[in-house]
Amino acid sequence: MNKSMLAGIGIGIAAALGVAAVASMNVFESGPQYAQVLSAVPVKETIKTPRKACRNVTVTHRRPAQDENRLIGSALGAVAGGVIGHQFGGGRGKDVATVVGALSGGYAGNQIQGAMQEGDTYATTQRRCKTVYDNTEKMLGYDVTYQIGDRQGKIRMSSDPGTRIPLDNKGQLALNQKT
Repeated sequence: MNKSMLAGIGIGIAAALGVAAVASMNVFESGPQYAQVLSAVPVKETIKTPRKACRNVTVTHRRPAQDENRLIGSALGAVAGGVIGHQFGGGRGKDVATVVGALSGGYAGNQIQGAMQEGDTYATTQRRCKTVYDNTEKMLGYDVTYQIGDRQGKIRMSSDPGTRIPLDNKGQLALNQKT
């Protein structure tokens, strides 16, 4: 082999290595292929769903009084008080004791009948309902802050993009491509 042939092979190998090095450096590309993701913040919405919550409660009722003025208690008390008062004193004192006993007995009978009427109750069970709200969270997407070169931007995406977003041949976000 002659020297010029060896020189040609050497130059050919050097040229091939040079072309391979240039191809690996992406010298022919005009700009970055990816936008760098600086942050991806989840965006959630709280949804309040109403529902009815019911429970049974015991309610105490007072029976209606048959004798609201308590006349029966007053009359029975007056008779009993008069009989008891008549047992004391003599002459005109006996009459005074009878009247005082009747008045005292009437008042006591009235109060006793009132207490009995107040205590005459019955209980029922009632169903009471109210509206309560259950909270659930719905994922709306991610607010993504990205950087292309020295320019920053923000966009809302439906999923977390990871650490980078691909760019199209115009240097814009290629949102329909997968990395």
